[in-house]
Amino acid sequence: VQLQASGGGLVQPGDSLRLSCTASETTFSKYHMAWFRQAPGKNREFVAAVSRRGGTTYYAHSVKGRFTISRDHGDTVYLQIDRLTPEDTATYFCAAADGLGPWPPREYVDWGRGTQVTVSS
Repeated sequence: VQLQASGGGLVQPGDSLRLSCTASETTFSKYHMAWFRQAPGKNREFVAAVSRRGGTTYYAHSVKGRFTISRDHGDTVYLQIDRLTPEDTATYFCAAADGLGPWPPREYVDWGRGTQVTVSS
């Protein structure tokens, strides 16, 4: 599945942002979906995942309470980020995992191009 992330930008601390990831397949619902991020000079890290039917979510401890992952019934998964801090500055990627695989996902079959989020005053 081809994935395209969007919605990033330059924001101020305390702002909110919603990222979107659109899939190319009409069978999008067969995938668990997740967001990752990679800050400059750091390894890519897991942020959040949503199950293929949207009923279950899973978050990295560091973002719990500020990040919300969701998906619609079409072809898009979202990441709502509230109370942004400079430490959230990173390139954000979406990824797809086999929806019949383990939960939370451990392996991802497709990755989208990232969208840059920069938090600065």
